[in-house]
Order: sequence, then structure tokens, then C-alpha cells
Amino acid sequence: MKKRIALIAALAAFALPMSAQAHRAWLAPTSTVLSGADAWVGFDGGQSNGVFIADHAAMRLDGLTITAPDGSSAQAENTMVGKYRSTFDLHLTQAGTYRIANVSGGVMVSYKQGGEMKRWRGAEADMAANIPADATEVVATRSNSRTETFVTLGQPSAITPTGQGIELVPVTHPNDLAAGEPATFKLVRDGQPAADLDVTIARGGTRYRDNPEEMAVRTAADGSFTVTWPEPGLYWMNASVRTPASGDQLAYSAAYNGVVEVLP
Repeated sequence: MKKRIALIAALAAFALPMSAQAHRAWLAPTSTVLSGADAWVGFDGGQSNGVFIADHAAMRLDGLTITAPDGSSAQAENTMVGKYRSTFDLHLTQAGTYRIANVSGGVMVSYKQGGEMKRWRGAEADMAANIPADATEVVATRSNSRTETFVTLGQPSAITPTGQGIELVPVTHPNDLAAGEPATFKLVRDGQPAADLDVTIARGGTRYRDNPEEMAVRTAADGSFTVTWPEPGLYWMNASVRTPASGDQLAYSAAYNGVVEVLP
């Protein structure tokens, strides 16, 4: 079984449902910094060529996970999945920072059995039991995809990484960003610094601009990168990594899509 596992590029792309090839996945909040004892925030989620432009496909919300400031799970309300966008509301009842993320992961396997091409998707621990002994041309990729944003009620609080896939670790808090000021973040991959990753940063509103005005930076050895925001608005950040199978290790594919708001 181990010798039959290999990587093909087409499967790697297929293994990332949250960031479909040539389209960008995003979660856009109506507000990111709020005050008071409680508040409501609405969210749109979609996949499109231009960020925050709902013109291609709605985001599936099967992997929606909302972490409250105290680490407990919060629930989305008024969820709706349309043709081009998904929407939901979140009631903020605790002071601090909420992490709103849509996450997918697992293993995708393709193989031939009796001359017929088949596919299986599930947890890595269940893979061996679900691939027939007579399977040939077995191709497997372990994947993780995270699309997230952050919202704070009152004072910002710490954001704790899960150790799964590519994640954003704040040096500058993502709800404390201002135009013209530098902000520093770190990317980690499965809990370890993600060095030498290309990060694409795009501002919303591309529908009305001839130039998308995107920025590109690269992570340092400790996974850090710094951005100076040219003007206020919602910004989308993306990074991804793919590695081929090696020895007993499966091919690996991970993507990160983050959305932050930069205030005047």
C-alpha cells in the first residue's frame, strides 16, 4: 500500500474544496470591532475571482467553527446558503476576540479497481480499511483548508492556533489594524513556522478598479511577514503549500484564506 501512494497535481487541487482552483474563498464580516455588552455581526461567504464579489459560488458551511474568547464554541444563527453566497449571523455575548473559520481536511484517495476509477475521502486513520486490497494506481493526498476572519467585542484577546494546517498567529492583533501602519503576522503549518511561503494580499472593491492593486510578500524563517496597509477596507490574505509524497509520508496540500479589516 505504501509503495502505491503518489502525488498528482490534479488530485491536489481537487483535495481543497474550500479554495477551488482559480477562485478565491472568503468570509466577509459586516463589522470587526464592536463595543457594548453584546452585539450582532453578519457574515457573507463565497468563492469568486475577485474577493468579496459574490458572482461564482456560495461557500459550503459544513466545516464552520466559531471559537468564542473563552475557547468555547459559539453557534451561527440565521444560516442561509444561496446560489452565489452563504450568510449567517453571530451574537457576540463575551468580551474579546471571536475566531470564525470554515475548515476542511482529511485524505482524498483515487484508485482503480477492476479497470474502474474510484475515489474515497475520509479520515487518514480510516484510509487503509477503506481501500480494497486489489486496488491499483492508488493516489492519496492529505489536505487541510482554512478560511477565517476575526471579530472583537471590547478589548482584543489572544488567538490560539489549533496545530492543524496553515494558520495565522498574530504579532499584531488582526482587529487592531490601521491604514498607513505596519502589521506583522506569523504563519504556522501544523504548529510549526511556515517559512518561505508566498502570501497574496488583496483589497476589496476590485469590481470598480482597473488595477487589482494586490500585494505579495514572503514569510521569513520564523513564518513572519509584515504588511503596511495602503488604505482602509477589507483585505484578503492567502497562502498555500503542496509537498509530494516521500517515503511513508502522504502528499500534502494546505491552503489558508484570511480576511481582516483595516480602519482609517
